[in-house]
Amino acid sequence: MADLSINFAGIKAPNPFWLASAPPTNSGYQIMKAFDAGWGGAVWKTMGVPVINVSSRYGGLNYRDTRMSGFNNIELISDRTLADNLREIEEVKKYFPHHAVIASLMVETRKEWEQIIRDVENAGADGIELNFGCPHGMCERGMGSAVGQEPEVLETIVGWVMAAAKIPVITKLTPNISNIEDPGLAAVKGGTSAISLINTIKSIMGIDLDTFAPYPVVDGKGTNGGYCGPAVKPIAMNMVRQLAQHPQISGTPISAIGGIETWRDVVEYILLGATSVQVCTSVMHYGFGIVREMERGLRRFMDERGYQTIYDFTGKALPNILEWKELNLSYKVVASINPDKCIGCQLCYIACEDGAHQAIGLSSDPTNRIPDIIEENCVGCNLCSLVCPVEACITMEKQPAKAAPVTWEELTEAGEIPNSFNDPRAGGNGHYVPEPAEALRKKG
Repeated sequence: MADLSINFAGIKAPNPFWLASAPPTNSGYQIMKAFDAGWGGAVWKTMGVPVINVSSRYGGLNYRDTRMSGFNNIELISDRTLADNLREIEEVKKYFPHHAVIASLMVETRKEWEQIIRDVENAGADGIELNFGCPHGMCERGMGSAVGQEPEVLETIVGWVMAAAKIPVITKLTPNISNIEDPGLAAVKGGTSAISLINTIKSIMGIDLDTFAPYPVVDGKGTNGGYCGPAVKPIAMNMVRQLAQHPQISGTPISAIGGIETWRDVVEYILLGATSVQVCTSVMHYGFGIVREMERGLRRFMDERGYQTIYDFTGKALPNILEWKELNLSYKVVASINPDKCIGCQLCYIACEDGAHQAIGLSSDPTNRIPDIIEENCVGCNLCSLVCPVEACITMEKQPAKAAPVTWEELTEAGEIPNSFNDPRAGGNGHYVPEPAEALRKKG
């Protein structure tokens, strides 16, 4: 039986499934209910000077038949008093001493950081998470993503916290920056115990076409909010990968956040280097019970492959993620259509004809709706297999290698690829002159 327990930068938990700092961790009642359901840890909804939140607060992106494929919120940090939150942290730790309780914090001055750190430590918190990611409201006050976007400021505040804290510190990063490695490096230089990412993406969810106000609407007006949910997972995975592969950051534990809904999502993030995951939107959509499927799926994955702990496969995908210039240009796949599975919708033909390389043809027989592949035109882009509504009807078949593996970098170094627009091998030298219209007409 797989052992799911973790030690994340000194924070122990029975499994890597944590709740992210958000509405589901707003109270001790919710967190104890989550722990009863099977969650291994929770990051308390961000504490600081209590705020007054607006109504309404959330917006959802529905895609076809899927509700909340993306989610947006304009809710700020906890509107509950610090005293209430501290009392409930103490109560949760009394009943669940072996579960991880992390206090998410956001204040301004060094003195305030030192005071609130003492408070959460005295309440029994196992760790601290610094909220440097909130992209709305709090950043307007010089906190949240306003800190996360300024590496020097971030490094300074992390240093303040590390000097004061006696428990592990996780620095939560904003994705609203051009290069996630910059704040990641700043956090490491500041001495952080660990990193979590991503926080939400600055966004506008949509516009009400009757009132012209952005969603969610607050008395006929609105503002940008934080975007999350399944739709942000690819962005979050790449940023986690960037930090996990960075030589100066890779040894720092990473807690992954962004679009996690199933056990497969959990496994993918661990394969990219994370050793805990944080979940929010899917809990707000489906409830705390989703952790049971996550646990069953993760255990099954580990048992089938003989992994005893999650550390046995942490980061195993990283060696396979290269820069584009390092990919094998000799590798070739060609689409293949299974006529027994094809339903004749011809979506593949339309997609390839208008959006790709005109590598799919139609029969001249009007009774035959099964497309066929024009192999000499097929570049193996796999667009057809993505638009096909029938599972495994279109597959991409590997072709026999016509040359030894070679990369763009190798060809460039060998001088076999033009690196200038004026190189004749580029197909032109910048001196193209159109033929006169009369000459073109004569050509027919």
